[in-house]
Amino acid sequence: MFTGIVEELGEIVAVEQVPNAARVTIRGPLVTSDARHGESIAVNGVCLTVVDVAGSDFSVDVVHETLERSSLAKIAVGDEVNLERATPLGARLGGHIMQGHVDGTGTYLARDPQGLTRFALPPGLARYVVEKGSIAVDGVSLTVAAVSQEEFSIALIPTTLELTTLGRREPGDPVNLEVDVLAKYVEKLASPHLDSGTSAARDNGGIGSGTEESS
Repeated sequence: MFTGIVEELGEIVAVEQVPNAARVTIRGPLVTSDARHGESIAVNGVCLTVVDVAGSDFSVDVVHETLERSSLAKIAVGDEVNLERATPLGARLGGHIMQGHVDGTGTYLARDPQGLTRFALPPGLARYVVEKGSIAVDGVSLTVAAVSQEEFSIALIPTTLELTTLGRREPGDPVNLEVDVLAKYVEKLASPHLDSGTSAARDNGGIGSGTEESS
């Protein structure tokens, strides 16, 4: 579990192709200070398992499924990435509840002089994004300023621009998106009831077409 508060900017130092995956080595002195084999670290918002630690470097295996669903397929040696260790039980929830499971990739569109930054939304994710709600962009917990079916905007503060990769993005760059997990659970739990309610209303001739009250 993560909260979207980036701890440090890491650097990709090696990318090696292995069967059905890519082994990526990342330099991050802070997150490796207590990292051990098997622990989780979010890399640009993707929860990955540490397979090796050597000094200030750690290695992870990025499987084919993750490469297909995230921007990690395009990382290269020298790239900077947002890093966050898993949140310990009882710690402050500085951002919002995140799993490190990317729902899709968006596209960085533009940023105006006031820091309002626009991102394109992939099809199907707009229903989970609400104004003043939370969304993770490359692992950064952010508050939605505005949203439409095709895009959303975020008001980025100078600290976020300075301390994360979002201050270095160029128009057209892909970004990893994770929507609020609570919205997905609510949709799944409610959808059977909404479907049955719609069907019942249709069978009865529409909403409000029930039996008459007896006198």
